[in-house]
Amino acid sequence: QVPLSARRPRREQARLKASVLEEDTEEWQKDPHFTGLQRVGGVDLSYIKGDESRACASLVVLSYPALEVLYQDCRMVAVSAPYVAGFLAFREVPVLVEAVQRLQQEEPQLQPQVLLVDGNGLLHPRGFGTACHLGVLTDLPCIGVAKNLLQVDGLVRDELHREQVRSLQRSGEAFPLTGTSGKVLGMALRSYNNSSRPLYVSVGHRVSLDTAVRLVRGCCRFRIPEPIRQVRPLGGAAAALLRCCCQSPGAGNAVFPGAGSPAQPAVLLLWAFPRCRTEPAGDSTASLSPSCRCRRASALAGVKSQQNSGKGSGEAQSLWDFWPGKCFPSPRGRSAAGGSTAQRQE
Repeated sequence: QVPLSARRPRREQARLKASVLEEDTEEWQKDPHFTGLQRVGGVDLSYIKGDESRACASLVVLSYPALEVLYQDCRMVAVSAPYVAGFLAFREVPVLVEAVQRLQQEEPQLQPQVLLVDGNGLLHPRGFGTACHLGVLTDLPCIGVAKNLLQVDGLVRDELHREQVRSLQRSGEAFPLTGTSGKVLGMALRSYNNSSRPLYVSVGHRVSLDTAVRLVRGCCRFRIPEPIRQVRPLGGAAAALLRCCCQSPGAGNAVFPGAGSPAQPAVLLLWAFPRCRTEPAGDSTASLSPSCRCRRASALAGVKSQQNSGKGSGEAQSLWDFWPGKCFPSPRGRSAAGGSTAQRQE
């Protein structure tokens, strides 16, 4: 029996699903070299660790085929809808739609011709994941790109699947993800020669599966396609939060205490890395663990160096350059109550 909390979303999901187009609708999609494609977008929502009510909604637009950043928008947003397994899009898509609408209003000439979504499209328990939902609401071609296999319709990470993954020897090779229903839900793609871990590509809206796979491959300099890699340029939810904090107050973005103050750069680091936070502000590192103290002191020195050279304190990405690699924690997926995205069902 369907829980009461899921009945209305399920009806709405079914209604929107009827609008999904699993075919190429644009002329550039039908060209082997994507002639006419100039702008590719990426979207993502990164949660603050330990707080599922706030997140950083990010949108980037890259040129194609050069894959250079043309536009970036990263804002702190309130996420009020509860998480319900199978209905993640109802929680996340509204703020992503707002990001697309802001771009359409402020920089209409930079509107992406296709969006890559860090999530799934048709590869979903009811065939309507985040990429489908966002595509239908924005009426933009959308592609789902997941880093982990969502086990639906009989798809499992068993020995047969692992053997198929091992058979992908070169970048660009792929195999279909066929469910027990007989429907091809997506493709497992080896996107980078130096990584044997595949991406799971699925149709979102207004694109065929073959075109989706070719475009994702064409956007990869590394394993993760650039629109998704660039939408979280600092490698995780904490880093996305750091970027948001560095935006100036008064621009319509939520900021944390001291975030806009050049005199308190340590606040940014403390908020971005809550395990290191032991005091509300200031430059003291005496009460931190040696590894945290090393990371924060190094970054703080970099910020001060930038201030002394006149570069200011708002360049979040250059701040990151001062973090020593040997002390830097391994990048993790976005977190929220209930676990990482690999454990949460769209």
